[in-house]
Amino acid sequence: MLDLQRLRALHAVSVHGTVGAAAVALGYTSSAVSQQIAKLERETRTVLLEREGRSVRLTDEAHQLVGAARELMAIVERAETELEERRGVPAGRLTVAAFASAARGLMPPVLADLALRHPTLDTRLTEIDPHLSVDLVAKGAVDLVIAHDWDIAPLPAPAGVDQAVIGDDLCDLLVPEGHAFAGRTAVRREELGGERWICQPPGRVCHEWLVRTLRTAGHEPEIVHQADENPTLVALVAAGLGIALIPRLGRGPLPKGVAEVPLDPMPVRRLYALWRTGAARRPAIAETVRTLREHWPEVSAHTPR
Repeated sequence: MLDLQRLRALHAVSVHGTVGAAAVALGYTSSAVSQQIAKLERETRTVLLEREGRSVRLTDEAHQLVGAARELMAIVERAETELEERRGVPAGRLTVAAFASAARGLMPPVLADLALRHPTLDTRLTEIDPHLSVDLVAKGAVDLVIAHDWDIAPLPAPAGVDQAVIGDDLCDLLVPEGHAFAGRTAVRREELGGERWICQPPGRVCHEWLVRTLRTAGHEPEIVHQADENPTLVALVAAGLGIALIPRLGRGPLPKGVAEVPLDPMPVRRLYALWRTGAARRPAIAETVRTLREHWPEVSAHTPR
């Protein structure tokens, strides 16, 4: 009989691409995941993973098992949802994926509140970029996702995934002190041509928004520095190396040397919670979404302005 935990490990490798990434998502060590898959290979008398440099490739037999694992995991999820629903109390493990600034600025008080109110609920957070996390919830790799979109780049929800709005996060133009925009009451998007930009790398939602916005305003952006984390972007602005558009959530106090200027119209990104439709009746999902919405007004009111 196939072991469900070993099938989960194989499924995680198929979703995340490497044994190491699968281990992080599952909360195991890489060696533990490798051992699970090695045992599964012995049980099935089949080679499931083939080495390709530093990564691995799933064999055809492995892909067949992954499909079966996905079906079994869906059955288990339905059973767990029905049991939790009958009890009427949030319980069990809930895996949550959130983008960096939400993980830093929103999730700590939410997780603490959930732990205090519901001691039988084991909520676990992973920081993942939105363009990856939405696919993970659709595939069953995580239970709940906190993602965002921008006013000109809506977030598509895959089939079988429900979503709820958490709130709107405003975004400001940050410039070095002494910059021509510093001290202005507002800057129009049409005025942004010819600037040196500091931004997240290509493929990130914020990067794509900046490029599309400036091109719509008739400017080709000159992006001179790229970094993943907003604090790094702010530090580069403080050093006088360019300007940046940074959302308020999780940004923290601005350091000396940085001026905040409103952009007209002000960019807005909307935060969402997403979960699989099959888990919608689970009390843990409903309570977490409710808690996220409950905390958002206080979190957004205390973000730097």
